[in-house]
Amino acid sequence: METILVAVDGSPLSKRAFEQALAHADSTVVALHVINPTDPGYSAPFDADISTEPLHGSEEWYERAQELADGIFEELAALADGSEVALRTETLRGDPARTIVDFARREGVDAVYLGGHGRAGETDLLFGSVAELVAGRAPMSVMVVR
Repeated sequence: METILVAVDGSPLSKRAFEQALAHADSTVVALHVINPTDPGYSAPFDADISTEPLHGSEEWYERAQELADGIFEELAALADGSEVALRTETLRGDPARTIVDFARREGVDAVYLGGHGRAGETDLLFGSVAELVAGRAPMSVMVVR
């Protein structure tokens, strides 16, 4: 596969999906982080008290969300260092599943990799709701990493 899109959210499984993509891509891995404006707790670190975080939807909230994305990308760049695969990073705003599928179609990637459970945790029996929606809607192969 020439180009693999990896949906990343900072969770351990999204990191594992990224590592799998690095191992399988022939030329490029695109790490896509989607800022979800409908999730008030989105920009908070996993262990943060949401009541002390910036007001949802404020400019400070979006800045905090972008800082979170930048931190994720720094960690991924370190993992990709020394790899012969090119790393491209993208941050978009929107509904995660829809944004991932739309981006994958637009970019013509060969496959989408994502963790089976992300920031929301293990709420679905087989895999997370974003993974389920992406797997059902994407016109290319989808690898759900567990």
